[in-house]
Amino acid sequence: MPKPEFLRRSAVAGAAAAGVMLAAGAADAQSVPVRVTAERADSALAPLSLVLPQSELTKRRVIPRGAALLSFQSEAVGKGNVKLTFIAPALKKGESKLFVLVPGKPGAVEVKEAGKNAEILIGGQLFTRYDTTTGPNKPYLYPIQAFGGKHFTRRWPLEDVGHEEKDHPHHRGLWFTHGEMNDVDFWTEVAKAGHPIGKTVNTGYSALESGAVYGKLGTKTDWITEAGKTIAKDTREIVVTPLGEGILLDFSITVTAVGGPLHWGDTKEGTFALRVPEIMKAEKEGKGTLESAEGVKNTAVWGKPSPWHDYWGPIESGGETFGIAIFDSPSNLRYPTTWHSRTYGLYAANPFGLHDFDTTKKTDRHAGQLITPEGKSVTFAYRVLFHKGDTRAAKIAESFNAWATPPKVELAK
Repeated sequence: MPKPEFLRRSAVAGAAAAGVMLAAGAADAQSVPVRVTAERADSALAPLSLVLPQSELTKRRVIPRGAALLSFQSEAVGKGNVKLTFIAPALKKGESKLFVLVPGKPGAVEVKEAGKNAEILIGGQLFTRYDTTTGPNKPYLYPIQAFGGKHFTRRWPLEDVGHEEKDHPHHRGLWFTHGEMNDVDFWTEVAKAGHPIGKTVNTGYSALESGAVYGKLGTKTDWITEAGKTIAKDTREIVVTPLGEGILLDFSITVTAVGGPLHWGDTKEGTFALRVPEIMKAEKEGKGTLESAEGVKNTAVWGKPSPWHDYWGPIESGGETFGIAIFDSPSNLRYPTTWHSRTYGLYAANPFGLHDFDTTKKTDRHAGQLITPEGKSVTFAYRVLFHKGDTRAAKIAESFNAWATPPKVELAK
């Protein structure tokens, strides 16, 4: 007697999770054969997506010979369409492989509210928390911990572990702000005479999605001056995808000008940033290395344009090597971005600070500014890879390729 439909689908999904093959010629609904081709560059292990009509998921399909199973997570997009996201293995440029996508087991990544904050868990363990309560003038991600609870940012000022420099208290976890917005500083935390401090305030969550492949957090934020005026509103999307030897954090933000034009000032104090663990810094007693896509290292990377940086080294004394790579999206303003990355541990993508970064523009205080008209928006997107090993061992260049020039995904006929 044939198995009931729900048992047969569970067996298929279980096979995918285990990484085994279905017999060629077997048929199954919700199994989607796809071909993945690295047309333009070598590509590392990374999430890829395919958008299909919803009706394609109900078709019974023959499993192609030699096709490996990969779990997918589905998301409704547009009218009657669905996006399937899966983790594709590494491919060499020109290489093409056939896979069968099957529904993954829910709950691998969990996203949930925790009071006024939100938490993202991987395999039941806290990966990060979106902290909206202790800023004091911004929401940020802290802690960021993986690979057995190892911390991927400096812990002070949130925790005092006794061996970290206590400078720059506004360097909290991972954050997005800027030092000059309509002449108001949203970067630092302590106001001074003639130097007003603004705040970014979380106003709610637009998405809390758990899943088999990734988890998604959507947030809403107001940018408020010291005088209490809202000059901008933003929406943020944070997507976390575990990869085994690494964890991806995709961060995108759309900022809309409110009540007048929004002036992003030319200053090095910004913008998408984190502070690495003390032992990973690339100076003094630190044992880390800061490296750009061009192979430039440490102090020489500051202010220079590059599509990505990688900060790598030990996280614990005597421990193995880990790293944090930040990728700038080709769709971003002034790609490839300039960097406010420092050997003392600050690590920031900043496309605005041109008069600080470029010696030919030192006398032009407006060289890097951006003006967003009232009611208009600007979007920035970044990918962060928390990884094992150094830049080459973790295949950072190939990981960037998988995001910036991803392999082609098409339905296999």
